[in-house]
Amino acid sequence: MIYDFDALPDRRLTESYKWNKYGADVLPMFVADMDFISPEPVIRALRQRVEHGIFGYPQEIKGIREAIVQWLASRHHWNIQAEDLVFIPGVVVGLNLCGQAFTNAGEGILMQPPVYGPFLQTPQYAKAVRQEAALIPEAATGSYQIDWDAFEAAITDQTRLFMLCNPHNPVGRAFRKDELERLAEICLRHRLVIVSDEIHCDLVFSGRRHIPIASLDAEIARNTVTLMAPSKTFNIAGINASFAVIQNPELRMKFQKARAGLVGDVNLMGWVATLAAFQEGAEWLEQLLLYLERNRDDLAAHIAQHFPGIRLSKPEATYLAWLDCRELNLEGGPYRYFLEKGGVALQNGTDFGQAGEGFVRLNFGCPRSLLAEALERMKKALNT
Repeated sequence: MIYDFDALPDRRLTESYKWNKYGADVLPMFVADMDFISPEPVIRALRQRVEHGIFGYPQEIKGIREAIVQWLASRHHWNIQAEDLVFIPGVVVGLNLCGQAFTNAGEGILMQPPVYGPFLQTPQYAKAVRQEAALIPEAATGSYQIDWDAFEAAITDQTRLFMLCNPHNPVGRAFRKDELERLAEICLRHRLVIVSDEIHCDLVFSGRRHIPIASLDAEIARNTVTLMAPSKTFNIAGINASFAVIQNPELRMKFQKARAGLVGDVNLMGWVATLAAFQEGAEWLEQLLLYLERNRDDLAAHIAQHFPGIRLSKPEATYLAWLDCRELNLEGGPYRYFLEKGGVALQNGTDFGQAGEGFVRLNFGCPRSLLAEALERMKKALNT
């Protein structure tokens, strides 16, 4: 089946947070939610379930564990067992469950800003202390790298958890094997539990591949909780279906204990969509990746040619571009400037921590016509 990623559905007539937060004259390029129709097998499975007409309390759908185990083995060379999977209604839920399960009040949770906003909030909910070892952009390329001295220095006797984002949101890194091995070695030496948000794992471009940190060896796996979901891969975020891979039974028990009475299971439509996506969504994904990579390359070329004051390090993964606008010194900051003068809503860089000051994040997971219009509006805003 050939999918048409150039078509732009009218989402303003739906309950879309992305398309209804701002006025009708604003192009929304902020929240990580693609403007593409989901895979046909997912839509078909949901339609068939709706036509049944009864929506009672569900149980886990048959075959879903096997489908995920097979997906991880075939696409990421990671062999897990069916019992390693714990289903939850969202990756952010999983982040916060880990904060509750593996830290006590006053203990430390380490992360690498600029990073996905809910990372920054997890210590607050757990009454823990946020510890930071910021990623640093290379002067020549702008590509973000790990500051190894800062990472080690940030760890204290009270640090209990390291929260990894890989592929990284918002900077677009797909960390190399040697980087992951070094991170894991430091964490094991300091007896830290690793919580790895790998929700963008299937959205990696040519020349890179995703490596689950827990796949490196058995000892790392015993100390890692990996959070994943079909939501970004197949554009079904509203389904609220995610899972944790926890290969250590002791960690799994603590995680389950933290959710008891508070966090429910995946909903009925989440079960149906997730199974269909992992069983039949590969063809859609392969076509999507080609389209996204072309969008990324077009975006990078356009910025280099028409936006001399903005720097972009090409994302290795995700459909999110991290734009460094600091050189422009825009009045009110780039988020407000492009929103008010260009009618383009980007994600404010400060939502990812203080290291995001002067940056904005742009979602290029959209038809090329929409991306082109947004860039034209931004260019006109800078020329006014």
